[in-house]
Amino acid sequence: MVKIKTDRTKLSEVRIKQGLTCADLAEKAGVARQTISQIERGVNPGPAVAKKIVEILNIPFDDIFSIVEGE
Repeated sequence: MVKIKTDRTKLSEVRIKQGLTCADLAEKAGVARQTISQIERGVNPGPAVAKKIVEILNIPFDDIFSIVEGE
């Protein structure tokens, strides 16, 4: 099974540096604000949400997320 791990501190830092609130990022990603908040608190997103987040933030996937297999 493939799992995505989040560097939640980095996600929050990048989001804030780009002037986005959780609500802003959530709206652009098509998810609830609570989803972004949960990811920043340590809940790992699904692949589609992770991909959308890095596309919106215009950063490499590996800057915030890592793929862990077999957990």
